[in-house]
Amino acid sequence: MNVKGMNTEKKRNIFWLIILRLATLTSLIVSAIIIQYSTSSFLSLDSLYYLIFLGYFLSLIYFIFYLWGKNYTLQAHFQIIFDLLLITALVYISGGLNGSFYFLYIFGIIAASIIISSKAAYFIAALSAFVFGVLVDGMYFGIIPYFSPEQYMELSLSQVRYNIFIAWAIFFVIAFLVNYLTKKLRKAKEQLQLTRKELEIKNRLAVAGQVSASIAHEVRNPLTAISGSVQVLKNELKLSQEQKKLMSIVLKESKRVSQSIEQFLDFAIPGKQIFTFIELSAVLKEVLAMLRGSGQLNGLYCLEGNYESTKIRFYANINQFKQVFWNILRNSLKAMPDGGILKIDFIKKKNNEFQIKIADTGKGMAKEEKERIFEPFYSKFEDGRGLGMAIVYRIVEDYDGKIQIVSEIDKGTEVTITFPLKSIDSYK
Repeated sequence: MNVKGMNTEKKRNIFWLIILRLATLTSLIVSAIIIQYSTSSFLSLDSLYYLIFLGYFLSLIYFIFYLWGKNYTLQAHFQIIFDLLLITALVYISGGLNGSFYFLYIFGIIAASIIISSKAAYFIAALSAFVFGVLVDGMYFGIIPYFSPEQYMELSLSQVRYNIFIAWAIFFVIAFLVNYLTKKLRKAKEQLQLTRKELEIKNRLAVAGQVSASIAHEVRNPLTAISGSVQVLKNELKLSQEQKKLMSIVLKESKRVSQSIEQFLDFAIPGKQIFTFIELSAVLKEVLAMLRGSGQLNGLYCLEGNYESTKIRFYANINQFKQVFWNILRNSLKAMPDGGILKIDFIKKKNNEFQIKIADTGKGMAKEEKERIFEPFYSKFEDGRGLGMAIVYRIVEDYDGKIQIVSEIDKGTEVTITFPLKSIDSYK
């Protein structure tokens, strides 16, 4: 999640913290009114009202700072600390251990875990334990006088220490449990966001497929006729050097557009796939030879890895895996215009899986580029058409594989593809 998203989430959580505080204060004041009009109690309700109205006033201040929209993390710290002091005051006027308000410390611990961090939850739990322990011990030893003489109860030191220990244990257990649940919820949220992103990519792939099919059918036949006619004219007419140059440009650009259309067709209508057992190392070597032949892989690049020594046989379509290697390797080479190290590894996993790892020492990608790399028609390269990695993503999905990209600016990029080793019947 980016910084803006984190701030938005914290802002939303702080808003709900204010609302829940108001709900708690309202329930306390309603309870106080009921107690006041239904029974006699040693609790000083006037003081309780003062503290509750103080809580309302602080909530108003918090809401103003919330609208101001500055440093939500600092706001959360201040709110929880002041809530802790307010709760301690409520515990004090209710008689310390004899009262029933020290359970409210739990809400501060929960808020710290959700809004700030797991460490903050343990910190608030420790601070609550300290403040509560000092208050109760102070009242027992007479250092802190009871708020009302009627609240005094004869308790042994062991009873006091036992109750303090139980309260401390509850505080830290609550912190542990809330941190555990919060961690699970955050992971689930991240997984949900990842799944949503994958669905968006798949939807765009589907749209791109429809568009590419339409474009290919509309353009390919006229383009073939134009290219053929230009070739005939170039061969039969007596042209000047300038005219020949212009004809060559027309043919070259026609070929480039034709290749783009073929990519569109491969992307939109894969056609009938022929499956057989392929040896990945042999397929990769063939693609590397093609890259050398085209001049894209030259002496500026150093090849490393175990791709020659590790043999993996996989039941697949050979042309699809040529596309996978071709598109990823071309991107890696483009990311290293001045040369660099290209490392290719095949890794056999114990859980009936294998991985293809392709790493370069190139320019790397920013986070936004990495998130958009599988989107159709998005390319970080000037001459890119934004279909190569979209095709790779679709092929990996066809084989129930997973693709992961780790990249840092000026540190290079590593592409890891994980495939399950399936039986032949699973592809029929």
